[in-house]
Amino acid sequence: MSLVKSKQRVADHGEVFTPPWMVEAMLDLVKDETERIDARFLEPACGSGNFIVQILRRKLAAVERKYGKSDFERRHYALLGLMCIYGIELLADNIAECRANVLEVFADYLQLDEADDLYRAALYVLLQNLVHGDALTMRDHHGQAITFAEWGYLGKGKYQRRDFRFDALTGASKFSEEGSLFADLGKHEIFTPVTIHPPMTVGELAALPKDSI
Repeated sequence: MSLVKSKQRVADHGEVFTPPWMVEAMLDLVKDETERIDARFLEPACGSGNFIVQILRRKLAAVERKYGKSDFERRHYALLGLMCIYGIELLADNIAECRANVLEVFADYLQLDEADDLYRAALYVLLQNLVHGDALTMRDHHGQAITFAEWGYLGKGKYQRRDFRFDALTGASKFSEEGSLFADLGKHEIFTPVTIHPPMTVGELAALPKDSI
C-alpha cells in the first residue's frame, strides 16, 4: 500500500499512513485490550482506518470465540464491539473511506447486506463514532464541540447511549493527578453526560436518520 496520497497533503496536513505490519506490532503492545469486546479505543487521527479496522477484526474474533454458537448473541456483541471504537479525522475523503472500510469488515463478518437492520444500525453508529473534525481543537467540521456517544449493551437486544463532550473528557486528567488539591473536584461535572438516550434495539437504531457529522 502507498503510505502517501500526495506530497501536498503531507506538506499541508502531515498525512502519512501507518503500514499494516506496524499497526499489528503496535496493537500487540496492548493485545489483551484489543481482544476485549467492550474495550474502548479512540484514534485521534484515524485516516482511512488502518488502526480501527484491525482493532475491529480482533474484537470480532473475540466475539466469535465467545458467542459463535448463538447467532443472536454473536450479532449483538459484534455491534457492541463496533460501538466501542472511535475516531476523529480532519480530511473529508479519509473519514468517508474509514467509515466504509470499517462497515465492510463488520458486514462481511456477519454476512449482512444494506437492507439488514444490523447493517443500517452499524452505519448509524459509525456516523456518531467516527467524526469528521479536528482532534486538536476538539471541534467537528461544522465548528461544533465534538461529542462522543458512549454505548453499552444492556442484554436482550437493547443498547444504552450516553453522550459526552470530548473536551470535558480530556480535562479529566487534571483532576486525577496523585496528590493534587483538585483530585476530588470536578469529576461529577466531567463524567455527567450531556444527553442520556432511552434504551434502543437494533431496529430502532437502524431507523434513525443517517445524517453525517
